[in-house]
Amino acid sequence: MAKKEAKTADDAIAVPVFTRQGQSSGSISVDPAEFGGKVNRQLLHDVVLMYQANRRAGTHSTLRRGEVAGSSKKVFRQKGTGNARIGTKRTTKRRGGGRDKGPKPRDYSYSIPKKAVRAATRMALLAKMYDGELLVVDDFAITEPKTKEMATVLKALNLGDTSCLIGTDGWQPAVHKSGRNIRGVEVLPAAEFNAYSILRPKRVLLTKAALQNLRKVAATPA
Repeated sequence: MAKKEAKTADDAIAVPVFTRQGQSSGSISVDPAEFGGKVNRQLLHDVVLMYQANRRAGTHSTLRRGEVAGSSKKVFRQKGTGNARIGTKRTTKRRGGGRDKGPKPRDYSYSIPKKAVRAATRMALLAKMYDGELLVVDDFAITEPKTKEMATVLKALNLGDTSCLIGTDGWQPAVHKSGRNIRGVEVLPAAEFNAYSILRPKRVLLTKAALQNLRKVAATPA
C-alpha cells in the first residue's frame, strides 16, 4: 500500500520502462488523476477483505452434542456412587463428546458496490506506482512457452527472488505458460486485475500495451 503520495494532484508519476534484457529505456509519465488521484486505505482494506472472504470454502464442520455417536443415557446414577455427577457420553465436557457451538458449513461471501470495487483497483495500481513497485517492460517477445526464458527476463529485471504479478494486454498463452511454474509469479491479462491481485505480490510488471489498456479503462466513466 502507498507509503507516500504525490505533492499535489498534478504531480506526474514517472513509471520506469525496461527492455527484456533489463536495460532502461526511459519512463512513462502517468497522471495520478487517471487512477483516482489519491489512495483511500480504508476502501482498499474493505475490498481486499471482501476478496479474501469470497475465497473461503466455508466447509468447516463439527459434531454437535446431538450428532455424536453414543447413548443418551447417564453414565451412572446421580447419587450414591461417591463420584461427581455426570451426564451422557455425548456431553461437551467429555473427551469424544460433541462440540459446544462449533462451526458449521456457511457461506462467507458478500459483495461491495461495483463502483467501489473498480475504484479500489485503480487505487491499488496508484499505490504501487507511488511505492515504486510497478515497472514496465517493452515486450516479453515470448512466442513459445519456455519457463527458462521468462525466468531470465525476471532475473534481468531484478524480480527473480520476489513475488510478482505480470500483466499482459489480453490473453497471451505463451507468456502465461512460461510464468505459471515460477514460484511467486502470477500472469494475468490487465483486464482481469483487481485490488487483491495487485496488492498481494511485492511487485507488478506490465507490458507497455497493458499499461495503456489500464489507463484507457481507468479513464472510462463508471
